[in-house]
Amino acid sequence: MKIRYIAVATAALLFTGAAVAGPQCTDAPQSEWMSQDTLKQNLDDQGYTIKKFKVTSGNCYEIYGMDKGGVKVEIYFNPVSGDVIKEERDD
Repeated sequence: MKIRYIAVATAALLFTGAAVAGPQCTDAPQSEWMSQDTLKQNLDDQGYTIKKFKVTSGNCYEIYGMDKGGVKVEIYFNPVSGDVIKEERDD
């Protein structure tokens, strides 16, 4: 019975981890990425407010913040091109 519980708990954790994993944005070396400051400035120029900026394990730039309309956003960017890979909005 105990082994069964452990197997079910392990499977649930593995499934949960896969569900929250972010996208893979690039395989390019970091020497080819645009600077974080450049992307931040581009977003600022577009009216975004950045609360948190990070580099993900999938080689993306990820921001949490607000768009120019005050809507909360979470956006993953390709760090080479600056293209949006995935966007979530709290509309």
